[in-house]
Amino acid sequence: MNESYKVSLTVNGQAYEREVEPRLLLSDFLRHDLGLTGTHVGCEHGVCGACTVLFDGEPVRSCILFAVQADGHAVTTVEALAPGPEQLHPLQQAFWECHGLQCGFCTPGFLMTLVPFLEENPDPSEDEIRHAISGNLCRCTGYQHIVDAVKLAAERRRAPAETEG
Repeated sequence: MNESYKVSLTVNGQAYEREVEPRLLLSDFLRHDLGLTGTHVGCEHGVCGACTVLFDGEPVRSCILFAVQADGHAVTTVEALAPGPEQLHPLQQAFWECHGLQCGFCTPGFLMTLVPFLEENPDPSEDEIRHAISGNLCRCTGYQHIVDAVKLAAERRRAPAETEG
């Protein structure tokens, strides 16, 4: 007997109602049911961070959550970051400028981890940045360019406030 459950959730500001199997992972729901392939699945154990999304504003690993657990919640994926096709989110822009990505597989997870981090920490130290990304694995960059990108994005976020005062 294949049982299914009705879930109602908001993804990237859009409401969805779907029937899902109880064991369907949130990462698979986002990728296969909604076509949001920016959420990457690496380890399927919640270790690598590639599948990180925001769940009610908090970063979570979508590969270890079931879609039914998202019922009544808001999920934000990397697709929601850029305001439009011609303009990157400031953090994405900084990653690009600082060469904070190479193959790009881990990048969505880093971005979704770092967006709320920068909101809570507008002037982070290198140690704070490294601690924030310690749950995200990258096999290409060596992390320094990612740290540089976060510093640049933080600096740019602060710049308008610093010039106003």
